[in-house]
Amino acid sequence: MALDRLDLTDFRNHAALSVRPQGRFIILHGANGAGKTNILEAVSLMVPGRGLRRANLHEMARQGGSGGFAVSARLGESNLGTAVSAEAPGRRIVHINGANAAINDLAEWLSILWLTPAMDRLFMDGAGARRRFLDRLVLALEPAHALNSSRYENALRQRNRMLSEGQGDTAWFEAIEASMAQYAAAIIASRSRTVAQLSERIAAMPPSPFAKPLLALEDATVSDAEALAAGWRANRGRERAAGRTLTGPHRNDLLVRHDGHGQPAASCSTGEQKALLLSLILAHAALVAELRGASPILLLDEVAAHLDPGRRAALFERLHDTGSQVWMTGTEEALFDSAGSDALRLHIADSALGDAGAMR
Repeated sequence: MALDRLDLTDFRNHAALSVRPQGRFIILHGANGAGKTNILEAVSLMVPGRGLRRANLHEMARQGGSGGFAVSARLGESNLGTAVSAEAPGRRIVHINGANAAINDLAEWLSILWLTPAMDRLFMDGAGARRRFLDRLVLALEPAHALNSSRYENALRQRNRMLSEGQGDTAWFEAIEASMAQYAAAIIASRSRTVAQLSERIAAMPPSPFAKPLLALEDATVSDAEALAAGWRANRGRERAAGRTLTGPHRNDLLVRHDGHGQPAASCSTGEQKALLLSLILAHAALVAELRGASPILLLDEVAAHLDPGRRAALFERLHDTGSQVWMTGTEEALFDSAGSDALRLHIADSALGDAGAMR
């Protein structure tokens, strides 16, 4: 999986920008605020979800622009695109090879993973952030996970509304809970498979400067559809009082520990947490390549900034081994000296590609 072209129109600070990626590494360097991360965010919209910033659609439209935006990508002989019009700023449009498509259809075409500075707090944040991270890992392996998740969330919202407002008779609850249980069982099974497959892959990884994570999925003991529906039926009284559904895959948590000393990731140093995240991404990229037959695209925002030269060189070597197309950002081009002579280095200045945009 690799993009051959990326075009932005009125996206963030880019009025019009076209990138023709060459090589395995695409390095975007330039001053803070030049628009490097905005380019990564545009790429991240080529899969289901809200992108690497989880921003609202209207926030992505360029100030002073048309009020909407468009992002298109060339993937071999195929064209993918997503856009928002000024007339409907809250609705995202998706085109695949010129035809209208659903957002979840993008998962069939691309697998994209990312790391951003904001994710350095992943292990310190609440379980919701880790669930979203895990779901991106699952989605890259099992495209159907997107549809199962969206349908479960829709049913969950209906049930929570009935619980909080005191509405709905027994038959209506049972119908909603049966639908929820079908998708919940599929979600938990997909998450459990991904955690198990990742654990095996991580265990087989060769020694490296990056710590190995130990993974577990919390609150996943009930995974059978009938058992899930029975649990919600039995807990209706308690959950009416709470005004929300208290059990199900929306309560799962990804638990991570350091393989070396067994400490939970939240108790590890900032450097150790970063290393655990990098190990997870590297192992997952290899797993996607094995199971889907194509390596995912990796988006790494400011990934080299806080690594010493030895770890930077080791990271670039491991990234090269994944076979992925890797987009990286940094304020200084020198941070990527050990990335190899075939990397495409693009200087971003004033929301445009500078003269350093040639292959070197």
